[in-house]
Amino acid sequence: MDFRDQHVDPTVRDRARAWAERHVPPEWAARERATGTHHTPELHRLLIDEGILGAAWPAEYGGSDVDPAFSRAVFDELNRRGLATGAWGSTGMVCRTILEVGTEQQKRTYVAAALRGEVLIALGYTEPESGSDVASARTRAVPDGDGWVINGQKMFTSTVEACTHVFLLTRTNPDVPKHKGLTLFMVPTDDPGFDLRPIHTLGGQRTNATFYTDVRVDDAARVGAVDGGWAVMHVALVYERGAASRSSKELTLARELAAWAADTRRPDGSRVLDDPHVAERIARMAIDEEVARLITFSLRDKVERGELPRATSSMRKLFATTAAQRHYADAMDILGAEGLLSTGAPGSPADGRFEHGYRAEVVTTIHGGSSEMQREIIAEQHLGLPRGRPRG
Repeated sequence: MDFRDQHVDPTVRDRARAWAERHVPPEWAARERATGTHHTPELHRLLIDEGILGAAWPAEYGGSDVDPAFSRAVFDELNRRGLATGAWGSTGMVCRTILEVGTEQQKRTYVAAALRGEVLIALGYTEPESGSDVASARTRAVPDGDGWVINGQKMFTSTVEACTHVFLLTRTNPDVPKHKGLTLFMVPTDDPGFDLRPIHTLGGQRTNATFYTDVRVDDAARVGAVDGGWAVMHVALVYERGAASRSSKELTLARELAAWAADTRRPDGSRVLDDPHVAERIARMAIDEEVARLITFSLRDKVERGELPRATSSMRKLFATTAAQRHYADAMDILGAEGLLSTGAPGSPADGRFEHGYRAEVVTTIHGGSSEMQREIIAEQHLGLPRGRPRG
């Protein structure tokens, strides 16, 4: 592999920082924190109009000629300013999946519309009684003429309050093993049978319970084959676990924490960073972050060569999320009592970003499949070990 184009040129980083300083007011991040909705419509429109969102997407579906390195650097700057862009994150995952398995009509209907800013897509996988075992879905889709009627409920449909569609996993055949009777649909959220109930999480993000009562969709909204949803899920989860990431991860927790420790003095006048134990812990964070970044680059490289590396995506997701939880726990330990101060509190380190990250990272080992599921995938597909339990 050649990583040279992955390391962002300092001039590109400077351009991205200048762009963000010119276009991104701090009140956007404050609004996301206050509402828990990880989407800012004004920012989304700006990213589309400037071609930043369309970087590295096929031109025939609305992709732009903006340098992908600049686009990644902009997303890093947005992350640093506390903007999550969650609605585009899930939309990008689904659109990449449609490019792999969708029809030409779906590519022009959904992908092109998403790159014009007309479509945003939430993920509708998890159900109240099944958790990470998405193959146990009970939400039913029943044939009805040239379409389908859907009834059921989903949990943790994040950012759907800002979205036009849900990428919905349904049960279309209850008489076969659970993995073989699933089908995915693009369900519009303006259907009268769609409803939602907000759920506010420990990390401050709003997620939702969503309800589907006699929701009717045309067969053209079906993504993949009837009862072939499990194969489509394999593609979608590769992107959810890191292949669709827009960030270059040049800006990291280790760097932010090191900057704080270099600028903060203890009662004896020494810098926090002068403590060798603090310096060692931050160095270990930086090493882990670099490993996660290189795994992400390996994953992207395989996807760009036409592969769908499910095991590599699981490695990336498992390592990055478990490491991040350790890192934020270490950060809170280093920060001491002040680390408990949240955004807006006087004296809060980095205006509460460390404290917020500590809470938000709790759930990341569950998103996209639990750590236990990732270990099973790695064991089976990368190490060739037998399944630990029979497939249902």
